Amino acid sequence: MTPLIDVIFLLLLFFMLTSTFSTFGEIELSSAARGTSAQNTDIERAFVQLGATRVVLNGAQTTLDDLASELRKGQVLVSLDADTTAQRLVDLLVRLRGRDGLTVTVLE
Repeated sequence: MTPLIDVIFLLLLFFMLTSTFSTFGEIELSSAARGTSAQNTDIERAFVQLGATRVVLNGAQTTLDDLASELRKGQVLVSLDADTTAQRLVDLLVRLRGRDGLTVTVLE
């Protein structure tokens, strides 16, 4: 019986040391509804191409920090390159999060 308890404690110690107890940040994603009509056609739109190493805003090369300062309100359409990682997209969304009047749409 005693060796079994030792093995259980060793397994418990192993799983406690190998697991992570950190919480992950959440980013709210909403899908666009089909068939909705545009109520305000005066919306400023910005087109962002996001790659693993590049960020292009309306055809001009920029950085994530400069992009966040340039976009104040309107609609941002984000196109992802094939080499874009999920972390890179999350970095962009975190910089643009919480701004009033700014909506971000990630294109497929």
